[in-house]
Order: sequence, then C-alpha cells, then structure tokens
Amino acid sequence: MKEEDLSLIKRYPIVEYLERKGIKPVRRTRVYALYRSPLRAETHPSFKVDTEKNLWIDYAEGRGGSIIDLCMRLEGCTLSEAICRLGQQTASADETYSLPSSEPRIGFNQTSTKQASETRRLISISDTLPPHLQEYLTKVRCIDLEKAKPFLKCISYEIRGRRYQAIGFANQSGGYELRDNGSFKGTIAPKDITLIFTDKQTEHAIDKPLPVCVFEGFMDFLSFLSMKEEIASHCLVMNSVSNVARTVRCLNDRHLSHIRAFLDNDDAGRRTVQDFVKVGFKVEDMSVHYKGFKDLNEFHVSRMRKQEQQKVQEQNTDVGYRTKSKQGIKTSQT
Repeated sequence: MKEEDLSLIKRYPIVEYLERKGIKPVRRTRVYALYRSPLRAETHPSFKVDTEKNLWIDYAEGRGGSIIDLCMRLEGCTLSEAICRLGQQTASADETYSLPSSEPRIGFNQTSTKQASETRRLISISDTLPPHLQEYLTKVRCIDLEKAKPFLKCISYEIRGRRYQAIGFANQSGGYELRDNGSFKGTIAPKDITLIFTDKQTEHAIDKPLPVCVFEGFMDFLSFLSMKEEIASHCLVMNSVSNVARTVRCLNDRHLSHIRAFLDNDDAGRRTVQDFVKVGFKVEDMSVHYKGFKDLNEFHVSRMRKQEQQKVQEQNTDVGYRTKSKQGIKTSQT
C-alpha cells in the first residue's frame, strides 16, 4: 500500500468507525468524544477520542493510538489485516474523509499529488550543525550549545527536488523531530516520544525516585538543560501532545508515577496535564512558573534577554564611573 493511502486511512474518523459498529459516545463536544471503553465492560467512561487529531486513548489501560491500532484491538487482527479491512470499508462506503478544513477532501482511491510531492526524503545525518543552525539555537533560542550538542543532529533532506538542512532531535523509534532557523517544524517518520535517562536518577532509585520531567517539545527540553547546572531527573520529550498515550504507556512500563509537566500554556497543554492526572499520575504542573509565556523556551529567552540587558547597564555604569574618576584625578593634578 502506498504511503499516501495509509495516511488517508489514518485520517478516517474514529468516531465514524465506532458508529458503524453501533458504538456511540456517552458525551460529545467539539473536540472530543467520550465512550465506555469498547475494549471491555465498564460502567464509567474512560475511552476518549480526540476528534481534531483523530486519535484515541483508553485511560484505564494507558494505551491509545490511531484508527489502525484500534482496529487491531477491536477486531483481534494483525497490522496488515487491519490496514486491509479499513481500506475495504472506506472504499466500499464510497465516501471521502473528513479532513481538517485547511486540507482538501480526498477520496480513498484518489491520489494526492500535493501530498506525494511534499514527502521528505532523508539524504544524510551529521553530528555537526552548520553555523546558521548553531546561531539560531544560541542567538534566537538562547540554548547552551555545549549542553545541547549530544542530543542534536543535522538532518539533510529533499522535498520537491530541493535540498534543505534542519536541526534533528531523535525519538525512540528512529525518527527525528525537525526544526530550521525559520518557521519550519516537521518530522522524519516515524513519530514517537524521546526518553532520556540520567545517572543521577539511578543514584536516587533505591531511596526515593525523582519525578520524571515531561516536555512538550525538544526546544523546551534544551531550554531546561540550559537553565540547569546539572540534570538529576529522567526526562521525557513528548514531541507532540498527541503522543500522550505513548507517554503514559512508557512511564507505566517503567513504574514511574511522578511527573513534572513542562507543557505549553494553552488549552492543549492543560488538557494533557489533566489526562495524566486522570490515569493516576502524581503531577506537578510546572507551567505555573512561566505563567504569561507561551512555553518554557519563551520564558527562558525572556530571562536571558533581561540578564544581557542588566550586564550592559552594569558595564555602562562601570565605564561612567571610571571616566568620572579619571576626570577627578586630572582636575586634582591641575
């Protein structure tokens, strides 16, 4: 199956898929639908579908994913069987997908020329960031480059016949989150979370495990690195709040139940914090410490700018004082 066809299957509305099976939501809002889990018998609803991202999560299990993952669970089939079944269902229904309003509606059997032409093709991965990307990190994002370098790569890729370079941050599945020195943000698939272990955390494991620091994006994680002398806690970068189910599963598998959440100060960040609370984690919402800022990086940049201004003012004051002192000495000599 072509990559664009697989992408279209993933966009087929989960709510519609469940409706065809006679499964209706207990509650429905503009952005999500809440169900009693179709995966088992339960009284209180714990199964949520994010209708904007078209992803599901079962809070009781701490598991979730795309429509393909759900089909595999509900119908007890393999990955290839799930893709085949969903493809047949959508094709036989003779319907188009409900894509976000910013994208054209594309039928299952149609080919999206735009989507195919804009697929990123990985060319090379280097340990050395070019000067313009280093300058972006240090000057614009105020990142301590020496601390950040072990976590970053230079990703060269091609799209529509043109070559580009971007900062790459690796995830658990071998994919990369991408960021350039402009406004571009993207991914070299597959998309996943990034878990970062520290030796310091191991030292505390027997006594009292430290909270896991959870970040929404890798710029926030790099900001945290830059702000601290050393990192004692394990860190987890979600690389998108849509990875909440993977984050829950990863932390549960490692019996890590205490979170310090460094998420964005927006509705998505607040919903994600509540998602963690609902599944039983002890959560410290660290966004209260950078209230009034979009995210941790914006707070960090503001802090660094103020420090720079203060240094300049101190230097100017010092120069003025020395100038006056010299003038005083000359006057006394005359």
